[in-house]
Amino acid sequence: MPTQQLDYFTSLVAEDEHLPLTEAAVAVAQHAYPDLDVQGVLDQIDQWGTKLKQRITPDTPPIQRLQLLKHFFYNELGFGPNPNDFYAPENSYLHQIIENRRGIPISLAILMMELGQQIGLNIRGVSFPNHFMMRISLQQGEIIMDPLTGESLSKNQLQEMLDPYLDAKGYRGELSLPLNIFLRASSSREILSRF
Repeated sequence: MPTQQLDYFTSLVAEDEHLPLTEAAVAVAQHAYPDLDVQGVLDQIDQWGTKLKQRITPDTPPIQRLQLLKHFFYNELGFGPNPNDFYAPENSYLHQIIENRRGIPISLAILMMELGQQIGLNIRGVSFPNHFMMRISLQQGEIIMDPLTGESLSKNQLQEMLDPYLDAKGYRGELSLPLNIFLRASSSREILSRF
């Protein structure tokens, strides 16, 4: 990564409290795309946020905001999983994901979290083993959502996804760990380090 881009990225991640996750995630691609217009990518995301804001009122309940966000993101914009080449580096370059509308859970979650925050939703990332998730706070409680599909997952579904990980790590029997340990919200730095 050229010095100017490295200095820019370093300045973005200098403080935990005010780490701009979306901007830092876009800037990650500068090592492969040194001429990337980071502000242009952020402007595109903000344009989508503006479109969403025009569809809500201050009285729009969070559950309805979430439904609007999911419809906009998955149906109108056409975002979804990249099943053909899951581990390709392009799945971690937000400008490529925006262009191709395909990504992996963590990259799609970063976009959804940004758009959700722009319309007043409390969406946090969850570093669930083997599959990044989102935690969304609503008046009725919290839900865990799969960023690939927008599907809300039950505790039973999450436990089924977690069991192979627990088995592989030997966290069964006396060492058994409860599901809730794996559902805590991640900090921006934790998300970026997994990204």
